[in-house]
Amino acid sequence: MKFRHAILAAFMALAGCTTTEEAQQVIQSRWVGQPIDSFFMQYGPPVSEYPLSNGTIIFTWRGGDKTRYIPPTYTMPEPARTVVRTETRQTGSGQTVTETRVIARDPGWGPEMISPPQYQQLFCELQITADKSNHIMTIRASNDTDGEGLSLSRCAEVLDAHPKK
Repeated sequence: MKFRHAILAAFMALAGCTTTEEAQQVIQSRWVGQPIDSFFMQYGPPVSEYPLSNGTIIFTWRGGDKTRYIPPTYTMPEPARTVVRTETRQTGSGQTVTETRVIARDPGWGPEMISPPQYQQLFCELQITADKSNHIMTIRASNDTDGEGLSLSRCAEVLDAHPKK
């Protein structure tokens, strides 16, 4: 019964997670039309900018950098057990021989590693296009990793871009 409750809680938590697409909709509704300087003052400067011939500028912004440690996973060790096997056979000289063997699994047998430990980089990267008057025309997630815990969008976490439910 406890197992069912744990699975139900996990599904409910995932159902409440924000995806990159949902976060992007919130970010666009919040920032398109706003001054680019307002965004950079709140979240930090861009990592690069690329001016276009028509006077618009494409900025690349990155934030929320964090390294997450994922521990190794192991198989569950089997408990020590003993198996008794008895075999009866005929020898070439006509004798009947019965042998009993005891086969024991090593009680020191340990778990086996399934996947090694890993370090995963978490971050949000945006491409922001500003017009000649330095107002945001478009803003989109160009690279959005998973968030911490069960979150599906690091951008949603960093920019507090969770849709209203």
